[in-house]
Amino acid sequence: MSRERLYLFDTTLRDGAQTNGVDFTLTDKQVIAQMLDDLGIDYVEGGYPGANPLDNEFFADKPKLDHARFTAFGMTRRPGRSASNDPGLAALLEARADAICFVAKSSAYQVRVALETTNEENLASIRDSVAAAKKGGREVMLDCEHFFDGYKENAEFALACAKTAYEAGARWVVLCDTNGGTMPHEVETIVTEVTKHIPGDHVGIHAHNDTEQAVANSLAAVRAGARQIQGTLNGLGERCGNANLCSLIPTLKLKPELSDRFEIGVSDEKLASLMGVSRTLDDMLNRAPNRHAPYVGESAFVTKTGIHASAVLKDPQTYEHVAPEAVGNHRKVLVSDQAGRSNVIAALDRAGIPYDKSDPKLTRLVEELKEREAAGFAYESANASFELLARRTLGHVPEYFRVEQFDVNVEQRYNSNGQRVTVALAVVKVDVAGERLISAAEGNGPVNALDVALRKDLGKYQKYIEGLKLIDYRVRILNGGSEAVTRVLIESEDETGENWTTVGVSPNIIDASFQALMDSLVYKLVKSGAPV
Repeated sequence: MSRERLYLFDTTLRDGAQTNGVDFTLTDKQVIAQMLDDLGIDYVEGGYPGANPLDNEFFADKPKLDHARFTAFGMTRRPGRSASNDPGLAALLEARADAICFVAKSSAYQVRVALETTNEENLASIRDSVAAAKKGGREVMLDCEHFFDGYKENAEFALACAKTAYEAGARWVVLCDTNGGTMPHEVETIVTEVTKHIPGDHVGIHAHNDTEQAVANSLAAVRAGARQIQGTLNGLGERCGNANLCSLIPTLKLKPELSDRFEIGVSDEKLASLMGVSRTLDDMLNRAPNRHAPYVGESAFVTKTGIHASAVLKDPQTYEHVAPEAVGNHRKVLVSDQAGRSNVIAALDRAGIPYDKSDPKLTRLVEELKEREAAGFAYESANASFELLARRTLGHVPEYFRVEQFDVNVEQRYNSNGQRVTVALAVVKVDVAGERLISAAEGNGPVNALDVALRKDLGKYQKYIEGLKLIDYRVRILNGGSEAVTRVLIESEDETGENWTTVGVSPNIIDASFQALMDSLVYKLVKSGAPV
């Protein structure tokens, strides 16, 4: 049985760029376009040529894409102008793009209030613009903005907008849920009606996520006959974002009721890179990845409680709806205050730490873990600290060095420019194999100063920590009052790109930070196989 083709249209570089706090550079756009092409996306919308210098520059040198069709976005001709005398339309026709995606109002209310023109002029604008782009040899699409609200208000006019674009030669007529408020059952009903007038293989869906249903609405449109889906990586977009392609792609590929009927341009091999693609985008934007994102989130295949962990270890499908490896993710069984032996054993296997199931030290490790978690330690979030705790309990961790003393001072003073500044200074005394070393360092805070001083001189071990750096620092107050306990989580990274997290807990934030910093240093030495 042959499968129907679904086409994926990515608008990360245009609609996704409207996300609060997201500002793409030209290099960002070039890299992301190549990444989307490599993934197997059918259309990459690059932006709005003529609207800003960045998009003008991007379209001036068309990306070399092997699979995707490079698409320009812009408005239909303005009311009262001809297609040959509209600067915006001219910029689109001059852009070096394979396809053009026009946007036009398909709501009678929007035409009247926002455009301040007539329904007839709006239809003529659609007809003229599509025809001009078609004549220019471009593949043409029309985003019918506010389509679902417009349809519910005046179905005849909304349909007229869609039909006019199709009859003028548009390859795709895309129905937009612009304010994201339409429900899945409404989408399915309305798209079913549209496909009575326009063939489904010319109909697309563009859903916004304001009710957390953009993915559901996209799938509802597919059920009703639409064959193009527009969305963004990680669901980027204004307000609450767009349909998340990082959720849609694996759903289309891995759910039999969809994969048996439809095919997309993303291969199984490329699907396995999806988590990496998602993380790469977040890294480029300096955004923390959504740990709880479906499929690609760090917690998407995490099991925490003991009874669930036992079930997962026996049969992963008990709590996993797809194989994590299919999307480039992996199974993780956490160790925490709810953990039993199953969680701990799984964590030991993952870390490659040898153990004997009959060894009483294993029971001691489970109990110590629970006691320390009760005191505020969070080993589910601190993989490196757990590994060191396990190695110390079950075997041995060398004492590479011993910190005999440290002193941290914070001073506020005037600098040479007469500006009032706050400076932190740390002094650390370390014993390395009988050799006493003293290091001092300034930092932009007490923890930064202590971190720099600790790593400044470890004698014979210095070469093993040269590439080590602190990349994240998180503090949480575990209980209020004058005797508050503080938990510090520190994320570190080395020259290999591997990162790990360590934890410290104390009523004193500097002491808690020191514990986490020490664990990070020792973990790096263990990982590097540093000799004693």
